[in-house]
Amino acid sequence: MSTPLTEGQPAPDFTGETDSGETVSLKDFAGRHVVLYFYPKDETPGCTMEACNFRDNFAPLEAAGAVVLGVSLDSVQSHQKFRDKHRLPFTLLADPDHRIADAYGVYGQKSFLGKKYMGVDRATFLIGPDGKLEKVWAKVRPIGHAGQVLTWLREHKEP
Repeated sequence: MSTPLTEGQPAPDFTGETDSGETVSLKDFAGRHVVLYFYPKDETPGCTMEACNFRDNFAPLEAAGAVVLGVSLDSVQSHQKFRDKHRLPFTLLADPDHRIADAYGVYGQKSFLGKKYMGVDRATFLIGPDGKLEKVWAKVRPIGHAGQVLTWLREHKEP
């Protein structure tokens, strides 16, 4: 893992391929809040729960002016299946070479049942309209997380 990012610093720019095969960059969303959430893998229980939680909170997040982007190391094709199966209304970014995850400090060695492997930590970054990190959630629990993001956004958004 690289050095964790802190609130108030500029969000690292990124470019990634979407679940529809288009290319987007952070600068494409200038002037809007961006919820950039990292998750380990499509179709795993926690990741599915988290994605569906963002799906269920998508309309109020969008009404609050936020763009939601999910990022994992999975391929565009995997993201397409995941999006379609769970009717996800937001964009998923494929990051197979973990460039975006590296830039945000969420890629590194993990351990599960005694096995060590490289992977992505579940974390969320709220990027403000000015391109700075407004809020960082590290070590996210998938259940109810989208609601936490929405609550924070509503409580801290300037009128």
